[in-house]
Amino acid sequence: MFNKRPLNLVRDPKFRDCIQTGYDAFLSIIDRRLGDSETKRLIVAIDGTHGVSFERLREALKNFYAHEEIGFIESQSYLKPETQIKEHFKENITDNRAFGRKTNEGIESYFQPEARKLVRAQLEIESAKHRLTVVLGTGAYWLSQDAADLRFFADISRELQQIKHKAGMNNFGGLTGLDTVEKYKVALFVEWPILETYRKRHLHEMDYYIDMNTEDEPKTAGVSDLLGMMKDISNYPLRVKPFFAPGVWGGQYLKQLADLPADMPNCAWSFEPIAPENSILIAQSGAVMEIPFLLVMMTGYKEILGQRIVDLFHDYFPIRFDYLDTIDGSNLSIQVHGKRDFLRKQFNEFMEQQESYYIMEKRPGSKVYLGFTESAGKESFLSAVRAAQDSGIPFDYTEHVQEWDCEKGDLFLIPTGTVHASGKDNLVLEISSTTWWFTFKIYDYVRKDSDGKPRPINIDWAEENIDFEKKTGWVRQNLIPQPQLVREQGENREYLLGKRDDLLFIVYRIHLTDEFVDDTNGEFMMLNLVEGEHVRIVSCEDESVFVELRYAESYILPSVFGRFKIINLGERPCKIIKAGVSPDWNERLVDERV
Repeated sequence: MFNKRPLNLVRDPKFRDCIQTGYDAFLSIIDRRLGDSETKRLIVAIDGTHGVSFERLREALKNFYAHEEIGFIESQSYLKPETQIKEHFKENITDNRAFGRKTNEGIESYFQPEARKLVRAQLEIESAKHRLTVVLGTGAYWLSQDAADLRFFADISRELQQIKHKAGMNNFGGLTGLDTVEKYKVALFVEWPILETYRKRHLHEMDYYIDMNTEDEPKTAGVSDLLGMMKDISNYPLRVKPFFAPGVWGGQYLKQLADLPADMPNCAWSFEPIAPENSILIAQSGAVMEIPFLLVMMTGYKEILGQRIVDLFHDYFPIRFDYLDTIDGSNLSIQVHGKRDFLRKQFNEFMEQQESYYIMEKRPGSKVYLGFTESAGKESFLSAVRAAQDSGIPFDYTEHVQEWDCEKGDLFLIPTGTVHASGKDNLVLEISSTTWWFTFKIYDYVRKDSDGKPRPINIDWAEENIDFEKKTGWVRQNLIPQPQLVREQGENREYLLGKRDDLLFIVYRIHLTDEFVDDTNGEFMMLNLVEGEHVRIVSCEDESVFVELRYAESYILPSVFGRFKIINLGERPCKIIKAGVSPDWNERLVDERV
């Protein structure tokens, strides 16, 4: 059975019992500190991610101290008005439904100019009247500055934030009137660059971290313990918590494989991992805490990535695995990904979206679309696309975009500028650079999205990035590689599947009969069991350290893991995709914002 909640064990015994469960754990920390205070007065800052249920934390405090009044100072009371926030970020939010421009600003941009001065004055008033004063909400630590005696950071995943967006939650700052796509846009281009950078810069200054992903049962740990636990798991194989999402073209294969809820209409995507989007479950002494994978990367990036990759990407995890499921679904849009210079200029985005499609499963007759037909012309294609968009009448896109037969195990390489799409009835494993939002849809069969609105089409931006010279012959020779045998161990073989100078990733496939020995050689690698039932990944240095991988699951092996064995535990041969940063890639893509 596909494991939707993989646990990453904290192996160092010094962190035993460091994760405490329930509101009582959080409350007892405050109560002990209040009792120990020489002045018998305490100022607490409870900061956190937008979407955290600060209301539940406030309610728990009020119930616990029902015999006395608490002085509460709400951070949201010091935000700028919605109109001012929208005006301030109008160049970042834009009037495009799906795309904005990433901000480089800080959390102070959300708050009134005198906010910290006003909070300091209010703290003097409240702390004179109450034993316990709490500054509560996103930005609480920034607002209270050094006045807080005790500091908490409450957190939730991006996944939960997006669930809450769909349920009606607004973006930070109370931005109203936005649909789900627009909310994601605001989060991606404004909210997350500010608030996730804020969390990254200040987490080590907090005393305690609260996982609020399960609001009825929060998990609390000391920040120093949390940093130590994240450092510990960074030395061993890591698996993120998969993130599933439906879409207008989504299929049914992943829904069945992962036993997803019956009321989920389909599953279009599964992220495992897209580093900024996924969270990770860490387990110690029977307690499980969910934290953003970005925090693990913040702490253990040197152990995970390896020095060469750190020099290229700092603490940014550069490769993603994700699934596109169109089995019993429909085609993806005809699309293209923007080139680096365009993305930097237009969106302030440093990482271009290089991709590949690995065909894991398929139905007879399924297709992949890649490049142009030999007879296609730029003007005729763009004219047909614009006419369909204006009239609402579909056209025969296969006269322009090359249609390819595909088989299980095929790999299609997709450098930026290459027109492409998966057809219906494929399960595609995308092996790609990490960024994933920068898709310019060119033609989407004049269908509407799941919300009933037209899907965002960006023909003009696509035109600026399309490589029209990539036609049938060139694509066949350059983007549909044939496997090359690179290594044999008994009846086990390793093949190079895909490598290009304009792709930062390299893709291998291991054909496993019994046991295969490999080595991380100082750089992370990613494994996915694309065929077969069940394998074990075992450290050669310490065979008590192992993880198990079932069909369609992925693991990250950190650079420090060293030599390891892959052992086939199933009854038939297996195939395992192995990916990492190409040894020939030497271009540094990160900048000071990362």
